[in-house]
Amino acid sequence: MLEQQPPFFEPNDSIKRRIYSVSELNANIKALLEDNFPFVWLCGEISNFRIPASGHYYFSLKDAASQISAVMFRGQQRKLKFEPEDGMSVTGMGRISVYEPRGVYQIILEYLEPSGIGALQIAFEQLKNRLAGEGLFKEEHKTKLPYIPNKIGVITSRSGAVVHDILQVLNRRFPNVPVQIFPVKVQGQGAVEEIVAALDALNRLGECDVALLARGGGSLEDLQAFNSEPIARAIFASRVPIISAVGHETDFTIADFVADLRAPTPSAAAELVVPEKSALQRRCREVENRLRIKIINYFSLLYTKVREMSLRLVDPRRKIEDLRLRIDDYDSRLSRNFAYRLRSDRQQLEFHKQRLNANNPRFLVNKIKEKLDKYHNNLIKSYIILNNSNQVKIRALTAKLEALSPVAILSRGYSITRTIPDGRVVKDPREIALNQDLDVRVAKGRLFCRVKGKTTNGQKDI
Repeated sequence: MLEQQPPFFEPNDSIKRRIYSVSELNANIKALLEDNFPFVWLCGEISNFRIPASGHYYFSLKDAASQISAVMFRGQQRKLKFEPEDGMSVTGMGRISVYEPRGVYQIILEYLEPSGIGALQIAFEQLKNRLAGEGLFKEEHKTKLPYIPNKIGVITSRSGAVVHDILQVLNRRFPNVPVQIFPVKVQGQGAVEEIVAALDALNRLGECDVALLARGGGSLEDLQAFNSEPIARAIFASRVPIISAVGHETDFTIADFVADLRAPTPSAAAELVVPEKSALQRRCREVENRLRIKIINYFSLLYTKVREMSLRLVDPRRKIEDLRLRIDDYDSRLSRNFAYRLRSDRQQLEFHKQRLNANNPRFLVNKIKEKLDKYHNNLIKSYIILNNSNQVKIRALTAKLEALSPVAILSRGYSITRTIPDGRVVKDPREIALNQDLDVRVAKGRLFCRVKGKTTNGQKDI
């Protein structure tokens, strides 16, 4: 089987070849796309959204079957009313271009908006969720409103019916209450800066106890200033309690969530900030009447108690006479008790005196001295008797000792013979050799002798 050769064009001088470099080809494709697709509208779902250090937006737009790379430079991002994120369906307008270094085509977006829901609504929800995550809407950060403020601040437009409605309601509910108006723009360019400056001035002056942030109803675009982050943070940082009264009852703004109290309308805010003066006056009169009745009843009760106690009181002179009699009785009883106690103490003193004399140390010393002399005499007598008895015993023992003494035996003619030099007592002649020297002790001295002969049991041994 023959191997197939790849198709190729054989050189032909009649056909002039045009060879492009990669850069030339990408440049021609870029020019072709940009000329044929200068601006196109495109819808799709955002994926792979990322923001590098340059600040540009890079992502992909995709549908069910395909996708395209997209980029939005930082300069065009200022027009966005929301923050793009993965999974968001958007509609955008841009121009098709080719990124020549990599040879990929992309769409460079000039405008972008969410599909199906407005950009302002998306921005509202995103800011609301972020501020809620930071805790700006929590009840623990909200300040309690004063019951009767000394001065009320009103931040609203200098023109329009809102300020007149607020002043009319305040004058009807609590006439002559001091009001300080901070005129600001409530929509359009510069509205956010003026409202933030008014909130700063409100706290810096420190004259108002509470403030109303108000404007009339309008579309979401008209209320956009009150959905801005600077105003939300200025309300949160305010030391003066803020009542938000923006739009109609169905309108909700970021300022409503951050404020210390939300009123459905500016007129309702004016009704919430102060009580009704006539009702307070009526209440004060009712409390005054009740207090007067309570005081009258209380004093009537005291008067009745005083009258009853006065009837129960005894004539002071009679009371004094009874007290005098009682004092005399106490005096006589005290005198008798004192005399009895004095006699008893004297008897006790005499008794202790006698016991003390009986136990006088001099008497005890004399008695002990007599006993000591007696013991001394008895000891001497016992010593003499014991000494005499011991001398008798000594003489008897001496006589016995002298009777048994070897010296006494020697005095009767006996002697003791010992060998020389070891000094053994001679008891058997057989232990002695002839011519052996012996030591013979007699009663009056000693004899040194030499054996010339000896006999044993009557037999002569020479």
